[in-house]
Amino acid sequence: MRSHYCGQLNETLVDQTVTVCGWVHRRRDHGGVIFLDMRDRDGIAQFVVDPDTAEAFATADRARSEYVLRITGRVRLRPEGTQNPNMPTGMIEVLAKDVEVLNTAITPPFQLDEHGKVGEEVRLKHRYIDLRRPDMIEKLRLRSRISHNVRAYLENQGFLDIETPVLTRATPEGARDYLVPSRTHAGSFFALPQSPQLFKQLLMVAGFDRYYQIAKCFRDEDLRADRQPEFTQIDIEASFVEESDIMGITETMIRQLFQDVLKAELPEFPRMTWQEAMDRFGSDKPDLRIPLELTDVDDLMQQVDFKVFSGPASADDGRVAALKVPGGAKLSRKEIDEYTKFVGIYGAKGLAWIKVNERAKGLEGLQSPIVKFMENIVAELLDRVGAEDGDIIFFGADKTRIVNEAIGALRVKLGADLELYTQEWAPLWVVDFPMFEADDNGRLSPLHHPFTAPSCSPEELKADPAKALSRAYDMVLNGTELGGGSIRIHDQTMQSTVFEILGIGEEEAQEKFGFLLDALQYGAPPHGGLAFGLDRLVMLMVGAKTIREVIAFPKTQSAACLMTNAPGEVSPEQLKDLNIRLRQKAKPETATE
Repeated sequence: MRSHYCGQLNETLVDQTVTVCGWVHRRRDHGGVIFLDMRDRDGIAQFVVDPDTAEAFATADRARSEYVLRITGRVRLRPEGTQNPNMPTGMIEVLAKDVEVLNTAITPPFQLDEHGKVGEEVRLKHRYIDLRRPDMIEKLRLRSRISHNVRAYLENQGFLDIETPVLTRATPEGARDYLVPSRTHAGSFFALPQSPQLFKQLLMVAGFDRYYQIAKCFRDEDLRADRQPEFTQIDIEASFVEESDIMGITETMIRQLFQDVLKAELPEFPRMTWQEAMDRFGSDKPDLRIPLELTDVDDLMQQVDFKVFSGPASADDGRVAALKVPGGAKLSRKEIDEYTKFVGIYGAKGLAWIKVNERAKGLEGLQSPIVKFMENIVAELLDRVGAEDGDIIFFGADKTRIVNEAIGALRVKLGADLELYTQEWAPLWVVDFPMFEADDNGRLSPLHHPFTAPSCSPEELKADPAKALSRAYDMVLNGTELGGGSIRIHDQTMQSTVFEILGIGEEEAQEKFGFLLDALQYGAPPHGGLAFGLDRLVMLMVGAKTIREVIAFPKTQSAACLMTNAPGEVSPEQLKDLNIRLRQKAKPETATE
C-alpha cells in the first residue's frame, strides 16, 4: 500500500512520486493551503495539499488528528526559510496528488505531544495511543536492536537458542510463584517459571554446552520502579567454564552492545568483593559515578559516652559509619530534616551530622548537636574521613544491615540531588558473595539460589556454612544490577549438602528437585552462567526512569493491566472445569445488623 515510510523521505527523492500510509500528527490550514504532518513508526513528514487538486483537498479538509491516511504525491524541496535542519525530513515536503482516508478516529484521550500533562494511569489505560508517541517508538526500536545485537553476538560465540517450558512445577527460588491450575490433573498446579534455572542446567547435563534464551520470567512479588510481575531475561549458560570465562564472554557482549547501539565506550570493569562493596558503599550494587564512601568509625565511637553511637559500635551485629559530603555544609536544616525522613524509610532512627565550617578553629568551627558527646575523638574523626571546610558528615549507627541500607541509599540520593556524578557510565563486577544469609531467627537461606556452587568443599561448608563464600558474580552498571550469575553445583553430594544446610530433607528434596538430583548422577559437567535483565538494560540505555517505559504493555505497581482490566474474574463453568470453588465474599454489615 505504500512505497516509503514517512521517516525515509529526504532530498534524494526530490521530483519522485511516493506513497505513504500513516496517522495525521498535526493538521494546519494556512490561507487555503492545508499542511498535514503525517506520522508512522519511522518518523514524521510534511505534506502540502492545495485547492488545485479538488478531491484531495476536500479529503484533507475533513481529516483530523489520528485519522489514518494514504497519500500519494511528488517530493520537493521546502521553500527557503521554511526548512528545518533539526528534523530528518525537514528539508523536503510532499505535494499531495491523492489523499485517501483509510480510517477515521475519535478524539484521543490525550494529545501525543501533551502526554506529560496526563497521569500514567491514563497513558497505560490507552497504551496503544501512548505507544504512537515518537519517543516511545524509539525506545522500543532500540529495545529491538539490543535484542538483535545480543542474539547475533551469542550465536557468533557458538551459543544455541533453546526454549524452555513456561508451564513447569513450583520450586523455591526466592519469590512467590504464579500458579496455574491444571484441568486434567485435579488439585494440581503448574507454576510459571521465575527463571529457566533448572532447565538450563539440565541442558548442560544433556551436553548442549552453550545455551541462551531471551526468556519470559514471572515472579509474584512486590513491585517497584525496576520490577514487573513478568519480565524478560537474557539467559546464558555454558559448560566447562570457570567464573572468568562467563564474565569475559558477557563483559565483551555488553561492551560491544554499547558500542554498536549507543556509540559509547564503556570504561574498565573493576572487580570488587561483596564485603568491600558493603563496607565502602553500603550496597552490593554500588553506583561508582558518585565519589562518596562510607567510613567505619566503630573503634572511635566505642570511646564516646553516647550510647546512640557506643552501643552499635560495640555490638557484634552493629555498625557506625560516617559519610562525608564535600561542600555539603551549605545544606539547610530543612534539607537535612528531609534526609532524616528519607533514611527512616530504611529503618534508621535518626541522622546525626556535623558541619565543618572552619576546621582550624577546633570545636568552635564545627556545627552539630552531637559534637559535645565526642570532644575526645573529634579531631581523629575529622582526619579519618578527610573533612575540610565546607563539608558535612552524616552518621549511621544501628544494626549493620540498617546502616548499610540507610546510609547506602542516602549516598545515592545525595549523588543525584547534588549532581555529584563524575562519569556517564560506571560498570563493575561484584564477586565473592556470601553463600547464605541469616534471618532474625538465625535460619539460613541462599543469598542467590540453592544451585549456586560454594567456593569450598562439602566438608568445609558443613563445618561453617555462615562464613562460606559462593562462586557468584553480579554485573553492575550505574548502581543497577544488570545481571547475576554463578558457577553451578554439578555434584550431587554438594547439592545434597546445600539442601541439608537449608533444612530441606531428603524426602522434600526428592519431591521438589528429584529430576535435577537424578540428572546430576549421569555425568553432569562443570557449568555456570549469567542472566541479564533485558528490561533494566534497555531502561539504562535509553535513560528511562522505570522499566514500564521500555515494555510495550506493562503492568502497574499493583500488578494490574489497566488496558485489558487483567486480572479479571472468570466464569463458574471455567472454575468448575478446574475443580476450583471460590470462597463467598462476606456481605457488608448494615446498620440494623
